[in-house]
Parts: sequence; C-alpha cells; structure tokens
Amino acid sequence: MNSTMDDQHARHQAYRYALLAAINGAAAPLSIALGGIAGSYLLAADKTLATLPVTGFNLGVALTAFPAAMLMQRLGRRYGFMVGAGIGMTGLLVTTYGLMLHQFWLFALGLLIVGSANSFTQQYRFAAADRGDSAFRAKAISWVLIGGVASAVIGPQLILMFKDMLYPTPFAGAYLAGVGLFASSLLVMWGLSTERPVTSVPRVDGPEARPLRVIMRQPRFVVAVFCGTASYALMSFVMTAAPLAMIGCGFDVTQSTLGIQWHVMAMFAPSFFTGQLIARFGKERIVATGLVILMVCAAVALHGVTLTHFYVALVLLGIGWNFGFIGATAMVTDTYAPHEKHRTQGANDMIVFGSVAFSSLMSGVAMNTVGWEIMNWLVIPVSVLCLASLWWLSFQPKPILTPA
Repeated sequence: MNSTMDDQHARHQAYRYALLAAINGAAAPLSIALGGIAGSYLLAADKTLATLPVTGFNLGVALTAFPAAMLMQRLGRRYGFMVGAGIGMTGLLVTTYGLMLHQFWLFALGLLIVGSANSFTQQYRFAAADRGDSAFRAKAISWVLIGGVASAVIGPQLILMFKDMLYPTPFAGAYLAGVGLFASSLLVMWGLSTERPVTSVPRVDGPEARPLRVIMRQPRFVVAVFCGTASYALMSFVMTAAPLAMIGCGFDVTQSTLGIQWHVMAMFAPSFFTGQLIARFGKERIVATGLVILMVCAAVALHGVTLTHFYVALVLLGIGWNFGFIGATAMVTDTYAPHEKHRTQGANDMIVFGSVAFSSLMSGVAMNTVGWEIMNWLVIPVSVLCLASLWWLSFQPKPILTPA
C-alpha cells in the first residue's frame, strides 16, 4: 500500500472511530445521568446506596481496561471492539431487566457490565491513531473527541425520548434503547481494519526498567497522580450526586438530564485546545487552573440551588476536570522512560479509576448524610491541598530519564 492510499485508509478508519465514539460513548452519560436516580427509585426508605450503580459502572471501567487492551492485542481492533459492543448490549439488557423486576442489585450488576464495555470505548482514540504520521495522529484523536462531544448529546436525548417507553416502569426504556446503539455500532465496526496491531517488536539492548516502586516514589509522580486522582474523584463525587440534588430541589428528570448533558460536553469540548494551552503555559499551571475552576464550581453550587446554579456549576465541573486531569496525565509522562511506560501508566490508571469508583459510592452516602452543601465544601480543601503539592513540587528537581 503506497503512502497516499495508506493516508486515505487511515483517515477513513479515524472517521469510523469518531462515529463509534459518538454512538457507543453515549452509554456513559446515559448510565451516569440515570444511575443515581434509578437507584434511588429502586431503593425503599434508605437511599444511602442510591449511587452504587454508578460506582459499578466506574468499577467496570477500571477492572476491564487492561483485559480489553490485551484482548484487542490478541484478536485485533475489529473483533475486539465487537466483543466490547456485545458486552455493552448484555449489560444494558441486564440493567433493563433489573429495573422491570425492581431488583436494585441486578440493576447495579447491569451497569457494572456496561462500564466494562465502556473500557473498550476508551480505546477508540488510541485505535484512531494507529496509522499515519504524528501530525495525522493528533487530528485523528481530535476527531474521536468530537465524537465524544456528540455522545454527550445522544445519551441524554435517549433518556428524554425513551424513559417512559416501558411504562409503568420508569427509565427502563432508555436503557433498552441503548442496546440499539451498541447493535448499530456493529455495522460501523465491520468496516474497521482486520489487521492486528504489531505485538512482536525485536528487543533492543538498553537500560533496564526501574522497579515500579522507584518510579512511584518520585515527587513528580506522586504529585501528578495526587492531582489527577483528586480532579477525577472530585468530579465524580459532585457529578454523581448532582441529579439527586436537582430532583431533591424540585426539578424533574428532564432538567437533571440536560444538566448532565452540558456537564459531559464541558468535559470533552476543551480537549481541542487543552494541549495547546499546556504547550504554552506548562502542565503544572494548567493543572492549577483546573483546580481553581473546581473551587469556583463549588462556590457557584454553594451560592444557590436554582436551575442556573446547577447548570453553571456542572459546566465548570467539566472544564475543571478537563484541565486538571489532562494536565496531570501529561505530568505523569515525565516520570518514566519509554520502556517503562506500560507498568507506570497501568499503576496510574489503577489508582485513578479505583478512586473514582470509591468517590461515586461515597457520593450517595454523603448526599444522604451530610447533604449537597457539605459535599461542595469538601471540594475546596482537597483542591487547596493539590495546589500546595504543586507549589512544593516547583522546588523539586525534575527527573532525568534515560531513553530506551
């Protein structure tokens, strides 16, 4: 295949991954926007575990991220993603069945399975960048992110259109409609390349990889993971409770769903220029900016409980997450040599997504014990601690890495 034909093929593949991100990526806002509300509906008097299904979703992502990557290495992109779509359909069917039977734990299990499918969806941006030069890879990733913005619209619209389709069981119709999304994505996946990624590369003599504990003890790694984890966990903590808080303040499911839609769009849309801001101002400053935005989000939420307050706070929450998490992730890449990346990235993801799952669980507990106001107050001291750690890091020497 000549260079021109290869470029055209890479472009077509990237378009398909962007479309897949829009279709299957909608499972995340669908699950998050309804997970806590539906969980509260299924529980009787004690609503403490209302957000446990959302925790299941996040836990599914964390537990399946590494196995999903290994499966695609073995089967190739096309068939690996088809398996992921099958898992997604299964999860949504279980979720629908749990709602119709009024079984809370079956519903939570279904969202855990949907979260497992979402770990495959997270791989689209990497798959889109499999081909082409470095300039094209950046474009390909941007196209997939555009798909992510579209998914923020599709997921909530499914809720609004189909939430009463299986009346008198609320919300079940929206999850059943999600099955159709994963099913339709199989048609798009059939056009994906059947070529397997390169899995065997000749070994090149070079320095030995450092023990993981040595890498993780670096001040830069500690601060980067702390800030990245805090940004993501705080976002999950507030976002998961927001629909419950809105319902508690007298707003309906439609209004709370639109709030999550704006939030998810705010999470992804800044990605088109976050990288440029990092290149211009530095990773630490962008992380710090994200943390400040998270505190402003908390201040807005504390200022009032009108619909405008909720919407503005959720948008700021998404932007703050974007700057904080992407900037912190970029900081992590400074802490390892190329031949150390897989274990280091795996350790980072394990810490981050494990914390996100825990924060989503604690979100429901906090909402039903201390309330929405205290939850937002908690954002401020955690963000201040992160800012203090960035200030401390500025006095530490940067690591000098030996290339592989």
